Amino acid sequence: MVALMTVVGIVLFVFGLLFSIAWHELGHMSTAKMFGIKCTEFMVGFGRTLWSVRRGETEYGVKAIPLGGFVRMVGMLPPARQASDGGSRKLSRWRAMAEDAREASYVELSPEDEDRQFYQRAPWKRLIVMFAGPGMNVILAAILLGVLFMGIGVPQSTTQIGQVSECVVPAGSAVTDCEDAPPTPAAEAGIQPGDVIVAIDGEPTPDWNAANQQIRESLGSTEIVVERDGERLPLDVGIVENELPARDAEGEILYETDADGDYVYDEQGYRTYETETVGFLGIVFATERAPLTLGESAAEMGGMMVGVFDALISLPSKVPEVFAAAFLGEERTQDSPVGIVGISRIGGEIMAQGLPVADTAAIMLQILAGVNLFLFAFNMLPILPLDGGHMAGAFWEWAKRGWARLFRRPEPAPVDVAMLTPVAYVVVACFLVFSVVLLVADLFNPVKLFG
Repeated sequence: MVALMTVVGIVLFVFGLLFSIAWHELGHMSTAKMFGIKCTEFMVGFGRTLWSVRRGETEYGVKAIPLGGFVRMVGMLPPARQASDGGSRKLSRWRAMAEDAREASYVELSPEDEDRQFYQRAPWKRLIVMFAGPGMNVILAAILLGVLFMGIGVPQSTTQIGQVSECVVPAGSAVTDCEDAPPTPAAEAGIQPGDVIVAIDGEPTPDWNAANQQIRESLGSTEIVVERDGERLPLDVGIVENELPARDAEGEILYETDADGDYVYDEQGYRTYETETVGFLGIVFATERAPLTLGESAAEMGGMMVGVFDALISLPSKVPEVFAAAFLGEERTQDSPVGIVGISRIGGEIMAQGLPVADTAAIMLQILAGVNLFLFAFNMLPILPLDGGHMAGAFWEWAKRGWARLFRRPEPAPVDVAMLTPVAYVVVACFLVFSVVLLVADLFNPVKLFG
């Protein structure tokens, strides 16, 4: 059964990733056709075509390597400008690469489609076409997170007691029995699972954070009022000191960071947290899922977006770590980059845990939404062949045209992004090499969410 659920999780994640890619390309194609640009291909994946069908002037299909997708628009690159005097040999080679790419962008151009080329459209139209792909990923992420935050809800601790610990052990202790450890104050006082804490030392505890802070700030004999079976019972509890994870004013755990501000991880790849000596009762508060408001959901999505951009910025620094995990057997941390195979394995791992349906759906929705936010951030980088590279060219041309109009000069020629083709080749080569390293790491040293 576990194996079956693992396969189901992998299949679901693969489908979700392919849909995210197709959804991205749909943004490009729909806006391109809206502006009269001819689109000859709509493909998910690269390499050999596994399946395709032609509808009108566009061929739709799936290719063998699911590392992205593309919409082929004719005339993506403008015609070559008249070359000046010969130039250097190096420049000639650079230009030859640019001309090869330019020729490929016209290979499916028919005489009747001369006015349906991408470069002929106004810069603002090209910006819309190129932004529409990443924009669709943001829309999909917003839909997924809306279902998660406002539909399924997020776990929130309550003042109800879910579990009473038997003995006092410090945070991170490997103690598994209570023979040599004293009983917890909660167990001694007769606190039971299901009790609801309503006041501590005369102070009302309307929410979990208030109750938790009151307990951590208390020591010795403390009156705790609990509600049990509709009755309020005052209990005298001898709260003791214990070493626990440090928390901020909102109750969030504070994790250790190094001098560079990066999280510190233990040997199993989990974040290590700061500790502090505070009051200890020996209970685990129960949690329940509660939906967020639209504003709260937007704030959560904004926080995820910031986290995605931070992860993208730190990605180059993660390359040695991934290489070491792939070929040197070093442990991978939970925030290690993963590829298509890695994210699919995580989907299988989630399904195999046997968690409640709501919890399983919530985790998978959040991860898939994060993938879409990453696709947005990655494609917005202003380098070819990414969407951001074409957008940068359109912005530059827009600025040049505005400058020419301001000073009543002739309209400048289109920005020749084809001359950046060699840079695009380097970017693609780096991406492919990193993808291979990720594949090896994901196959032989995968990231594990559940130990």
